Amino acid sequence: MHPIEHLRYVARSSGVGQESLVRETAGALLSFGHDPAGLVTTCRRMIARQPSSGPLMWLASRVLTAADPRSEVRACMQAITEDKTARLLSRQLPVEAAVCVLGWPDLVGGTLRRRGDLRVLVVDVVGEGCHLAQRLSEQDGWVDEVAESGLGAAAASADLVLLETAAVGPDGFLAVSGSRAAAAVAQAAEVPVWLVAGKGTVLPGRMWDSLVERALGMVEAWEADEEVVPLALVDRVAGPDGLVSVAEAVSSTDCPVTPELFCAAI
Repeated sequence: MHPIEHLRYVARSSGVGQESLVRETAGALLSFGHDPAGLVTTCRRMIARQPSSGPLMWLASRVLTAADPRSEVRACMQAITEDKTARLLSRQLPVEAAVCVLGWPDLVGGTLRRRGDLRVLVVDVVGEGCHLAQRLSEQDGWVDEVAESGLGAAAASADLVLLETAAVGPDGFLAVSGSRAAAAVAQAAEVPVWLVAGKGTVLPGRMWDSLVERALGMVEAWEADEEVVPLALVDRVAGPDGLVSVAEAVSSTDCPVTPELFCAAI
């Protein structure tokens, strides 16, 4: 497939995990390593079509600010492929805990498949939770599928609420709609909330503001499939370096500020 056609295919994809999205995009970007103008335009277009992806913005920012874009593309591909978030989280979850999750989070879903001792309360938001519940049930796990109306009860009765994000900023993160309510209920019930944030999801303030504007700027908040959740509702962050404090996670960004990406796609 021609690189341009490959990028168009990736740009139109939905329901693709962040690792796959970054790897596919990075592979296609290799062909633009000697075309700086084409690289900028391509990165803008990809971000415009996948506006919720922090790792995609991380990839574009690193490549556009690199002295050798092709080498940086390969380094980003390696970093995203070697992300240890799911593996570390699997070791850190409490034994035989009741865990509440929303929808079908990619990293969390992979983690839960590694652990057969957990009771998983899967809240069926945006029509995805039922599919994760079915997949986990096939592996003889202890799974309860929860209707969206039971979100509050599930969060309050769990031992731990796990929320996954594709983008984190200085004071908030983007997550599936319903996450803010789940986190607020959990906090009120003194149930810990862990945020799962894989490689490339933590962005500096200006990049975060740009992402949120693209992802949510054209839709009413109550109609969106995603929402911004305050980091004040999170107790710990599970990421590539294991379980860390919120402050430590936010300060660990390796995404440069890239003004070229603030512009609208052509």
